[in-house]
Amino acid sequence: MKRLWVTGYRSYELGVFSDKDPKLTVIKYALSNYLKSLLEEGKIDWVISGANLGTEQWGLETAISLQNDYSVHTALMTPYLEFSKEWNDSNQMKYQNLTEQVDFTASTSDYPYMRPVQLKNYQNFMLEHTDRALLLYDPEHPGKTKYDYEAIKKYQEKSDYPLDIIDFYDLQEAAEEYEENHRKNFY
Repeated sequence: MKRLWVTGYRSYELGVFSDKDPKLTVIKYALSNYLKSLLEEGKIDWVISGANLGTEQWGLETAISLQNDYSVHTALMTPYLEFSKEWNDSNQMKYQNLTEQVDFTASTSDYPYMRPVQLKNYQNFMLEHTDRALLLYDPEHPGKTKYDYEAIKKYQEKSDYPLDIIDFYDLQEAAEEYEENHRKNFY
């Protein structure tokens, strides 16, 4: 198995509050291009992510959308039980729909949230059960993903663990490429 951990900014950190936000189209376009490249090169066959609103769910949605054309499995992991319990109904429904679409889902803890150590254990699980990572992240603009980024960097000191980053410059390039490709379809 060749497993990719996908994580990154939360939706609110990017100012994406709707599935119709044009930024989301560009983000999913960039994620799709990256995943297709790895799949075509035979570098991954699993996309494993968390359930956070934002990059994690978008990464899984993108991988699921590629399953008709590529042999890729998906897994949604949470750091504790009842992960979405405090979310509003709309976000809980998104989470529930996603859990029904992925190939595998589980929690790294057998308990609801109790202590921050559950988050650290989740990070360790993801590092030990994946072979590489993709972060939608820009170190110049830290957010919550900073903790995963730092954990990966530390893990790389003792393990061969490729880390790829889609940063804001990459997203700008993806936006320009997307616009150019779709503009051609109108002429």
